[in-house]
Formats: sequence, C-alpha cells, structure tokens
Amino acid sequence: QLRAQNQVLKKGVVDEQANSASLKEQLKMKDQSLRKLQQEMDSLTFRNQQLAKRVELLQDELALSEARGKKNKKSVESSSQLSQEQKSVFNEDLQKKIEENERLHILFFEADEQHKRLEAELRSRLEVLETDAAQHQAVVDSLTKKYTETIEKLQNDKAKLEIKSQTLEREAKDCRLRTEECQQQLKNLQAALGSRLEESLCIINEKVPFNDTRSTRYNALNVPLHNRRNQLKLRDLAGQALAFVQELVTALLNFHTYTEQKVQIFPVDSATDTISPLNQKFSQYLHENASYVRPLEEGMLHLFESITEDTVTVLETTVKLKAFSEHLASYLGFLRKILPYQLKSLEEECESSLCTAALRARNMELHRDMKRLTAVFEKLHTYVSLLALPSTRPEGLLRTNYNFVFTNIAASLHGFHDILKDISKHYSQKATLEQEVPTATQKLITTNDCLLSSVAALTNGAGKMASFFSNNLDHFTTSLSYGPKGGTEFISPLSAECMLQYKKKAAAYMKSLKKPCADSVPYEEALANRRVLLSSTESREGLAQQVQQSLEKIAKLEQEKEHWMLEAQLAKIKLEKENQKLKNSLSGHLTETIQERSVLPNIAEQKKETTEKSLREPIKSTSLSTNHKCCLLKSLLCQAPDVESREDLIKTHYMARIAELTSHLQLADSKSVHFHAECRALAKRLSLAEKSKESLTEELKLASQNITRLQASKLFCILMTTKRSYEDQLSMMSDHLCSMNETLTKQREEIDTLKMASK
Repeated sequence: QLRAQNQVLKKGVVDEQANSASLKEQLKMKDQSLRKLQQEMDSLTFRNQQLAKRVELLQDELALSEARGKKNKKSVESSSQLSQEQKSVFNEDLQKKIEENERLHILFFEADEQHKRLEAELRSRLEVLETDAAQHQAVVDSLTKKYTETIEKLQNDKAKLEIKSQTLEREAKDCRLRTEECQQQLKNLQAALGSRLEESLCIINEKVPFNDTRSTRYNALNVPLHNRRNQLKLRDLAGQALAFVQELVTALLNFHTYTEQKVQIFPVDSATDTISPLNQKFSQYLHENASYVRPLEEGMLHLFESITEDTVTVLETTVKLKAFSEHLASYLGFLRKILPYQLKSLEEECESSLCTAALRARNMELHRDMKRLTAVFEKLHTYVSLLALPSTRPEGLLRTNYNFVFTNIAASLHGFHDILKDISKHYSQKATLEQEVPTATQKLITTNDCLLSSVAALTNGAGKMASFFSNNLDHFTTSLSYGPKGGTEFISPLSAECMLQYKKKAAAYMKSLKKPCADSVPYEEALANRRVLLSSTESREGLAQQVQQSLEKIAKLEQEKEHWMLEAQLAKIKLEKENQKLKNSLSGHLTETIQERSVLPNIAEQKKETTEKSLREPIKSTSLSTNHKCCLLKSLLCQAPDVESREDLIKTHYMARIAELTSHLQLADSKSVHFHAECRALAKRLSLAEKSKESLTEELKLASQNITRLQASKLFCILMTTKRSYEDQLSMMSDHLCSMNETLTKQREEIDTLKMASK
C-alpha cells in the first residue's frame, strides 16, 4: 500500500512540477509581452509629448501670425488663402493626431487594465501554486521520512525474519526428523495393534456370547442417557401447551354456545315465533358441543401428566398422544356434522327479508370461512394422528419425517389463526350491519357482543398457540427424536415400554445405592442370630400351639370353677338351714358347733383360694411337702367334732391334691411340648444346614465360573483399554503431524513472503 501511495504521490508531484514549469513559462511570456507593451506605452507617451509640444508651437505660431495680421492686413489678405490652406492642413493633421492619441490612450488604458488583471490572476495563481508546492513538499518530506522509517523497519524486520527463517528451517529439519520417527513409531504401533486386535477379536469371539448393540431390536431395550434439563423443558412446554389448549377450549365452548343463541334469535326469535326445522336441528347439535370440546382439554391434561422428570419422553413413549388424537378426531367429526347445517343456516338467513345486500355479502364470506375452518382442523388432525403413530405403529412415520410434520403443524396453526382473524373481522362487520336492522333487539346486540368476544378470545388463543409452536419447533424436533446409544430409534412401543421399566428399575437401584449403609454385623454374630431366628420361628410355632392348648384348658377350668362355686353356694344355703334348726335345741353347745362350723367353711374357702392359686401358679404350689399336708389334715380331723365337717376337710384335702397333681401334669406337658419344639427346630436347622451346604457348593461352582469369566473379561478389558490408548496415541500423533505440517506450510509461506519482500 505504501508503495502504491508513493507511486501515486510521485506522479502527483511530477504533474504539479510540470504544471508549475508551464505556469512559469507562461509567466515569463506574459512578462515579455508586458515589457513590450510598456515599451510601446513609453514610446507612445513620448510621441504624445512631442505632438503636444508641436501643437503648442503651432498655437504660438498661430498667435504670432494673428498679431502680425493686424498690422498688415493687406499682407494677410494676400496670404490668407495660403494660411487657411495651411491651417486646414494643420487642423487635419492635428485632428488625426488627436484621434490617434485618443486611440492610443484607449489602447494604453485597455492594455494597462488587462496587464493589471493578468498580473493579479498570475499573482493569485502563483500564490496558490506556491502553497500547493509547499504542501506537496511537506507531503513529500513526510512521505520520504515515513518511507525511510519504513525502509529501516523493513530492513530490521528482514534481518529478524532471516534469523527466524533460519531458526524455522532448523525446526523444520527437526520436525522432519521427528515425523520420520513418528511414522516409524506409527508403523510399529499399527503392527502391534493389529496383532493385539486379532488376539482380542479371537478372545471376544470365544468368550463374549452376546452384544446387544449390534442388533437394533435389542439395542432399543437399552436405556438412553437421561437428560433431566430436556425433560423439565418438555414438561414446561407441555404445561404452556395445556394452558393454551384450555384457553382454546373455553373460547370454542363460548363460540358454539353463543352461535346456538344467535341461531335461536336471528333472523327469527324463538321466543315470539317458531324457527325453521333446520335451525332447530342446528341448535340441537350445537347444544352437544361440550361433549366434543371438553375431551380435548382432558386429553391434553393426561398428556401433560404423562411427561414427568423421570420418564424418557419421545414420540414412541407418549401413548397419551393417541387419546388426544382420538378426541381431536371426534371434535372434527362434530365440525363436519354441523358444517352443512351452518352453511344452510347462513343461506336461509340470506334469503330472509331482513337481510340486506351488505349483510348477504358478509354471510357468504362467513360461508367460505367456515369451510376453511373445517379444512384447517382436518389438516391438524391428520398431522397430530401422524405424530401419534410412533406410539402404536412406528413404521407409519419415520424419524426423518418428524421435522416435516412439525413444520406443517406450525403452518396449519398459523393458517388457523389467519382464518380466525378473517372470521372475527366478518363477524364484527355482520354485527354492525345487524344492529342497523329495524327489528334488532337488545338480546341480539348482547349476543353479538358475546359472540365477538368469544371469537376474539379464540383468535388470541390461536395466535399464541401458533407463535408458541413456531418458536419451539427446533426443540420439538430434536428432543422428541433421540433414542438409545448407538441406535437411531425405538423399534416398537413395546420396546419403549420395556425400556421405561428398565429405567425405573435402574433409578430404584441407584436410589438404593445412594441410601446410607446400616451398621454391619459381624459374620459370626449374624450366623448365630440366624440360627436363633430360625429356632425362634420354630419355637414360636410350638408356643402358639401351647398357648392354644392352655387357652382350651383355661376355658375348661373356668367352667369347673363356676360349677364348684354353685355347689359352694348350695352348701352355704344348706348350712344356714341346719343352723336355724339347731338354734333352739342346744344354745351353748350349738353356738360352739356353729362357731366350729363357721370356722370350717372359712378353712374350706381358704383351701379353695389355695387351689385357685395353685391352678394359676402350679410351680409355687409344688413347694409344700406331702407329709406336712397329711399332718395338717390329721390335726384338723381331730379338731372337727362332726362327721360332716370331717368329710368337708377330706374333700378339700383331696381337691387340693388333685389341683397339685394337675399343676404337675401341666408342667410336664409344657416341658414335653418345649422338648418337642426344640427337636423340630433342630431337625429344621439340620435341613437348613444341608440346604445351605448345597447352595454354598453351587455358589462355589458359580464363583469359580465367574472367576474364569472375569479373568477373560479382564483380559478383554485390558486389551480394549490398550487398544483405546493406542488409538488415542495414534490420533494424537496424527493431530501432531497435521499441526506440524500446518506450521511447516506457514513457515514456507512466511519464507516466500520474506523473499518477495527482500526482492
């Protein structure tokens, strides 16, 4: 650039110098012409002065001649003719001289003016040229200074670049040597890797029985990488879509409801007159709109609930999309059912006497808009049903066509919004025209306002839905089309469902791994606890049987206790009767006997209490010795004066003895049951020990097989890791070689540029 600017400036300086030289020559020529004109001017002034002097002399001569004429008139008269001729000659000559002098004065004035003008122009031009020359000289000086500095800088750079080129050449030589060494190493590594690869392939073919990633059918069952952010984004988008669908559902319900009211009001009010059968049927169908519109919201809600953070959301797993497509198909059938009635109703309204030409035109526009609206819903249903195909029949829609379907859905939503804008515009125009009808009522006006508000809400909802779908089109296309690692898609919805089940199991397993481990129990203690647990389970069964038997015995004893209580009450009654009989016979003797008999029942009651206690606590009752009881019985019999009291004492003694024996019998039964339970527990423990021995032998076999398999897999993993490491080294070396080649090419280019610059 500096060279090009230098050449341009040199050309400009040369041109300016040539211009200044030509101007100097012109200035010299003008000076020469000016000098000539000045010389001519000087000569003319000199000539003019001569002529003026001559005129003065002639005037003097004329005055002298006139003075002489007075003296000698006669001579004058004689010579008057000659003087007149001379005078006429002088006058002519003087007139010519005056004219010539005047002309010369004019020429001199013009030449002087021209000379002054030229001199001023030349002076101004000379000043401009001098300033331009000074500027050019300054530019030339600055450029020369700059060029000298750049030349010095370039010389320094040249020296540095020569040094750098020498160093780069040395580095290039080193790089060539290193590349040769790397190539040699590469060949050696390729040979080693080839041999190891053959060995590893042989081991893989012999030891690895199954590789599920080779088959797309089995690879579809593998769980893909979980993208939590993607799932949260999809759930957020599904929530926004649910809100938009709810808004559209509300607007559609209002639109169909207010359309039904409008049909019953205009052109004929059903409150005052009967409407046509067509409008009656149309209003009847419109009254059923909620059963077709509400399921859309429910289907979208179920779809939103199916998208959670833990699931894998793709088109193969979104089974609820099929239900939404079916609900949309039912609503489309509803629109197709009411479309002919709506069109006929508009035509019937056009044929009425209240319909003007402008209103008829608006009705025909709405006639076309309703057809377009049904066609747009048919398009939407077609594309939504296509999106629902992968969850039922994956071969019905390939993954390569996902983007096409999503773009067409976005285009259909925009078309839906445009049609609704036209419908809103035409309905507003129709409402204004219907208000001008003389039979328009307040009910019709309010119905039209509600209908317009519902259409406006429907238009806004459709616009939001279209913009939302267009803004997130790329995200829908990318996020709903990922699959297992190494595969492109899921084979079938069944495989996708199995994959989700595997994912749940894997998540549960990971959660269980994250739980803190409980305090471990030593192995010997655990074995002891296991034996105790097994024996306790067996003893628990025995104890349950014992408890059942003891409960039955307790029930029997309770029955016997009630029986003996009744007998004791009867004995007391008999005793009271006998006391009353003997009361009057022998007072003293009877009182003693009564006291002794009153002591005997107390002793009997005490014996009964002891028997009850012995029944409850049989082990404690056995502590009394038999000899002591016999001595006590003899002493009581000696004290008892009457036979009945003796019988009672004997009876109580034997009852106590029976209770003691029963307690001993219960103790023996419990011990036998305990021993039987222990025997059963030991037998079961023995069987469990044999089973554990068998399981341990099987586990030992499996462990030996696993050891051999793990050794083979370990060798395979080592080979694979070495292969990967060598591949990484090879890739790094190839990248290093590429970078070295690039540096060499750059150095060569720099050397070439330096050579060109030095030249």
